[in-house]
Amino acid sequence: MLNYKEYGSGEPIIVLHGLLGMLDNWHSFAKKLGEDYWVISVDQRNHGKSFHSEDFDYNLLSSDLMTLLEEMHIPSCHVLGHSMGGKTVMQFLNDYPDVVDKAIVVDISPKMYEGGHEMIFEALKSVDLNKIKSRKNVQDILMESIQSIGVVHFLMKNLSRKPEGGFEWKANVQVLDKQYDSIKAGISFDEIIETPTLFIKGEKSGYINEEDEVLISEQFEEVKVITIENAGHWVHADQPEALLNTVKDFLKT
Repeated sequence: MLNYKEYGSGEPIIVLHGLLGMLDNWHSFAKKLGEDYWVISVDQRNHGKSFHSEDFDYNLLSSDLMTLLEEMHIPSCHVLGHSMGGKTVMQFLNDYPDVVDKAIVVDISPKMYEGGHEMIFEALKSVDLNKIKSRKNVQDILMESIQSIGVVHFLMKNLSRKPEGGFEWKANVQVLDKQYDSIKAGISFDEIIETPTLFIKGEKSGYINEEDEVLISEQFEEVKVITIENAGHWVHADQPEALLNTVKDFLKT
C-alpha cells in the first residue's frame, strides 16, 4: 500500500504530489484543508515513504490509488494532484470515472511534455551517498550544477539518514530517471471526461498555455481553468492561501 497521512474529517479528498516530491510538501495545505475535509495526502510509488518499484507509469499510479481507496473503504472522493500528480488524477478519471466526485489538476495539462528535469537527475546521480558525511556536503554538490537554492532545498527534502548510518534518497532516483519518458508522456482518454474538473495554473508558469486550454476544453465536458496570480509551477508554495481558497470554492460549488 501507498504511504499516506490523514487530516481532518468530512468528505474525502486525495492529494497527490509532483515528481520528486512527497506528501510532506503539502503538509501545510492539507492541514488547512483538513479544517473542512477529510484529507488523505499520499506518497506515490517511488516517492517519499511509499514502496519502490522498477515499474512506473500513469496506469500503475492510477491503479495504486484505486487499491488505496479500496483498502480504506472509500467508495468515492475528490482528487487533487500537482504536476505529475495531476496527470495521475487525469489517468484516474479515465480509469475510474465513477469514483471521483470532483477533480482538481494543478499546473499541468494532458499533453506530452518535452522535459526539463534531465539536469536535476544528473545532479542527484552525481552525489555518491557512500562518501557523504553531512547534509551540507550534499547541498554543496547539488548547487554546483543546479545553481538554484529553491530547487536544491526542494530536492534536499528527499535526503534521509539511514538507521545504520549514512544517507539515502527517499525517491527512487535511478528508476524515475530511467522512466522519465513515461513521466513526460501525455494522457490518452477513452472518452470525454464528464466529472466536474478544475485546472489551476500559475500565472508565471508555462506548463499550461492557450493551446493546452483548448485541448482541455475538448477533453473535459464540465471544466474550469483558473489562474493564480504571482504563482509559478509550485503554486502551493508560491500562493498557498489563494490556492486553498480556490480549491474550497470549487469543492463547495
